[in-house]
Amino acid sequence: MADNYLGRKMEEYLARSASDRTTRRPSMNLNKLLLKNRSVRGYDPQFIVREDQLQRIIDVNTKIPSARNQQVLRFRPVLSDEASKILPHIHLGGALPELHLPFPCTEPNAFIIICSTVPESRYVDIDLGISAQSMLLQAVEIGLNGICIGAFDRAQIEQAFRLECTPLLILAIGKGIEKIELVPVTPDDSLLYYRENGIHYVPKIQTKYLIIK
Repeated sequence: MADNYLGRKMEEYLARSASDRTTRRPSMNLNKLLLKNRSVRGYDPQFIVREDQLQRIIDVNTKIPSARNQQVLRFRPVLSDEASKILPHIHLGGALPELHLPFPCTEPNAFIIICSTVPESRYVDIDLGISAQSMLLQAVEIGLNGICIGAFDRAQIEQAFRLECTPLLILAIGKGIEKIELVPVTPDDSLLYYRENGIHYVPKIQTKYLIIK
């Protein structure tokens, strides 16, 4: 009798496990990650990015390719207590200067400064692009958003954080509050992003125009 009881319980457990596997929501695939990985310029000020989240994002650099496997990039995480050292020296929304982005009280409160231990070169730039995209995809996977910031005062950032390597790029990380939509266009259309009725539109050239025949 005891054996029958245990047998039934085991069958019930296996049935539940199988059901859980079939109904569990699948993880986000690459296409969804890419669609969600937009350049966000406005963030929820109430959401504070944690240190372990930035470390998880930086950790992708232990798994991605590196030109000649030099691995010359280094990363300085910046949390909310140090965000004020960066905010005055960055510029967002270069194509929309009249908006003075980010709007007040929507500034990011966490950053990753990407530096190089060697002078910038073609190979360093290759690593930089791979690294930045990979980290932003990881941010999206864990429910955050970000943006690459190339317009910043290098000297001020280097001095503020006493960096011993050259800052190349800054990633802002946070919980985005913007609505962003992609617009399919041709190469002859304007590629400047724009805003209408609170929506940020980003033109993207369609696949058929990207393929060389």
